[in-house]
Amino acid sequence: MSIYVSGSIAYDRVMTFPGTFSEYIFPDKIHMLNVCFPIGHMDEMRGGTAGNIVYNLALLGEKGTALTSVGRDFGSYKAFMQDAGLPLEGVNQLDNEFTSGAYITTDKKANQITGFHMAAMGVPCGYDFPCLNMADDIAIIAPANTDDMENHARFYTEKKLRYIFDPGQQITILRPDQLKTGMAGAMALVSNDYELGMICNLTGLDLAGILKLTPVVITTLGENGSRIQYRDGSCSEIGAAPINELKDPTGAGDSYRAGLIKGIISGLSLEDSARLASVCASFCVECYGTQQHYYDQDSVNARLREAYGQQLPFSFTPLIAGA
Repeated sequence: MSIYVSGSIAYDRVMTFPGTFSEYIFPDKIHMLNVCFPIGHMDEMRGGTAGNIVYNLALLGEKGTALTSVGRDFGSYKAFMQDAGLPLEGVNQLDNEFTSGAYITTDKKANQITGFHMAAMGVPCGYDFPCLNMADDIAIIAPANTDDMENHARFYTEKKLRYIFDPGQQITILRPDQLKTGMAGAMALVSNDYELGMICNLTGLDLAGILKLTPVVITTLGENGSRIQYRDGSCSEIGAAPINELKDPTGAGDSYRAGLIKGIISGLSLEDSARLASVCASFCVECYGTQQHYYDQDSVNARLREAYGQQLPFSFTPLIAGA
């Protein structure tokens, strides 16, 4: 079984602003916005949607295949993935580009402003799926090169391969028809509540219209957990897993998606998969950066019991050693 992860591999420059953005952004002056946020702390770390999802899948004992393009500065990231035994055949390395970069500033209320330099991600990965197994494989289309997002959606739909559509930060770049194409063949649309609103606005579809394209809509709600809505009108509310301390929400969504995939391929219900996903996300927000957290079977089960009175009906061994 393979897990295909269309997304980005990037270096994150994660910064903190000790105030709140809302104190300095005035609605009546938004037409002439000119503001500087002094940064209190900055780190450079591994990131990107594909990189983060693959990292969390590795913690859950799974080898996800990242489908993306990277640049000439990929060396240290590549070494990390090789040490963990993670597949690299879907990574297209370009010698004339830099690896994508995300510049993420988080205020003290966990609001974020992000700038993203596409760089190598502007080139499609060109992966040709030489060993596709339609019966067992699963994929996720996370924010990535937009041609890859559209082409992979069409390919998976044609091959009847189950996939999750997660357009995220690329919603504002994708055309309405591309968003509809991505949703039409997907087993589920996953987004946060703000992104869902943008999808509705750009496509002209309400929730009922989206559910005519895809049978399930999963919406993450931050500290309020997540919501699963089905085509038949039923809905499940999943509470958030507890955390010890909120340090940085960056990457929590990617952690959630990895947990969701692990639950699905392990035979859990969508509700129990979402509970596992919430637990994975809870570890991420306790650390600065998107790949600085760690969890294993014992810590996941402990948090599942605390939050939901459950534990996993399967075992796993992380492919990455703890710090």
